Amino acid sequence: MSIPRISPGAVFLVIALVGSVAYLGYVVTVRDNAQPALLASGAVVLGISFLALALYSLQAAWRAGMAGRGGRALLVGLVGGGAAMAASGAFAGAVILFQLAG
Repeated sequence: MSIPRISPGAVFLVIALVGSVAYLGYVVTVRDNAQPALLASGAVVLGISFLALALYSLQAAWRAGMAGRGGRALLVGLVGGGAAMAASGAFAGAVILFQLAG
Protein backbone atom coordinates (compact mmCIF):
# COMPACT_ATOMS: atom_id res chain seq x y z
CA MET A 1 0.00 0.00 0.00
CA SER A 2 1.44 3.34 -0.98
CA ILE A 3 1.45 6.40 1.19
CA PRO A 4 -0.87 9.12 -0.18
CA ARG A 5 1.00 12.22 -1.27
CA ILE A 6 0.06 15.63 0.08
CA SER A 7 -0.54 18.06 -2.76
CA PRO A 8 0.97 21.55 -2.81
CA GLY A 9 -2.54 23.02 -2.92
CA ALA A 10 -3.44 21.35 0.36
CA VAL A 11 -0.26 22.65 1.99
CA PHE A 12 -1.01 26.17 0.73
CA LEU A 13 -4.57 26.00 2.09
CA VAL A 14 -3.40 24.82 5.51
CA ILE A 15 -0.85 27.65 5.68
CA ALA A 16 -3.50 30.20 4.62
CA LEU A 17 -6.03 28.98 7.18
CA VAL A 18 -3.51 28.87 10.03
CA GLY A 19 -2.15 32.31 9.09
CA SER A 20 -5.57 33.94 8.92
CA VAL A 21 -6.67 32.42 12.23
CA ALA A 22 -3.39 33.56 13.83
CA TYR A 23 -3.95 37.08 12.47
CA LEU A 24 -7.48 37.15 13.91
CA GLY A 25 -6.10 35.92 17.22
CA TYR A 26 -3.61 38.79 17.22
CA VAL A 27 -6.24 41.37 16.29
CA VAL A 28 -8.52 40.25 19.12
CA THR A 29 -5.75 41.07 21.62
CA VAL A 30 -5.15 44.58 20.20
CA ARG A 31 -7.09 47.34 21.94
CA ASP A 32 -7.25 50.18 19.43
CA ASN A 33 -9.78 52.33 17.59
CA ALA A 34 -8.94 50.47 14.39
CA GLN A 35 -9.86 47.07 15.84
CA PRO A 36 -13.18 46.65 13.94
CA ALA A 37 -11.47 47.39 10.62
CA LEU A 38 -8.65 44.98 11.43
CA LEU A 39 -11.14 42.29 12.42
CA ALA A 40 -13.08 42.87 9.21
CA SER A 41 -9.98 42.50 7.05
CA GLY A 42 -9.05 39.33 8.93
CA ALA A 43 -12.55 37.96 8.39
CA VAL A 44 -12.28 38.64 4.66
CA VAL A 45 -8.98 36.77 4.46
CA LEU A 46 -10.41 33.91 6.50
CA GLY A 47 -13.45 33.80 4.20
CA ILE A 48 -11.23 33.67 1.12
CA SER A 49 -9.23 30.84 2.68
CA PHE A 50 -12.36 28.84 3.48
CA LEU A 51 -13.75 29.53 -0.01
CA ALA A 52 -10.54 28.22 -1.55
CA LEU A 53 -10.80 25.12 0.66
CA ALA A 54 -14.41 24.59 -0.45
CA LEU A 55 -13.45 24.84 -4.12
CA TYR A 56 -10.47 22.53 -3.61
CA SER A 57 -12.77 20.04 -1.86
CA LEU A 58 -15.24 20.25 -4.73
CA GLN A 59 -12.54 19.28 -7.19
CA ALA A 60 -11.24 16.50 -4.92
CA ALA A 61 -14.75 15.10 -4.39
CA TRP A 62 -15.35 15.11 -8.14
CA ARG A 63 -12.11 13.21 -8.78
CA ALA A 64 -12.84 10.70 -6.00
CA GLY A 65 -16.35 10.14 -7.32
CA MET A 66 -15.13 9.59 -10.86
CA ALA A 67 -12.52 7.10 -9.57
CA GLY A 68 -15.23 5.06 -7.83
CA ARG A 69 -14.24 5.96 -4.27
CA GLY A 70 -17.66 6.90 -2.93
CA GLY A 71 -16.75 7.04 0.74
CA ARG A 72 -13.86 9.41 0.14
CA ALA A 73 -16.03 11.55 -2.13
CA LEU A 74 -18.68 11.81 0.61
CA LEU A 75 -16.15 12.72 3.30
CA VAL A 76 -14.46 15.35 1.13
CA GLY A 77 -17.88 16.71 0.15
CA LEU A 78 -18.83 17.12 3.81
CA VAL A 79 -15.56 18.91 4.55
CA GLY A 80 -16.10 21.17 1.55
CA GLY A 81 -19.66 21.94 2.61
CA GLY A 82 -18.49 22.89 6.08
CA ALA A 83 -15.80 25.09 4.55
CA ALA A 84 -18.39 26.78 2.33
CA MET A 85 -20.61 27.51 5.33
CA ALA A 86 -17.62 28.87 7.26
CA ALA A 87 -16.70 31.08 4.29
CA SER A 88 -20.19 32.54 4.08
CA GLY A 89 -20.20 33.17 7.83
CA ALA A 90 -16.81 34.88 7.66
CA PHE A 91 -17.95 37.09 4.78
CA ALA A 92 -21.17 37.99 6.63
CA GLY A 93 -19.16 38.86 9.73
CA ALA A 94 -16.81 40.97 7.63
CA VAL A 95 -19.71 42.96 6.17
CA ILE A 96 -21.07 43.64 9.65
CA LEU A 97 -17.63 44.65 10.95
CA PHE A 98 -17.02 46.94 7.98
CA GLN A 99 -20.33 48.66 8.72
CA LEU A 100 -19.37 49.05 12.38
CA ALA A 101 -15.96 50.43 11.44
CA GLY A 102 -17.72 53.13 9.44
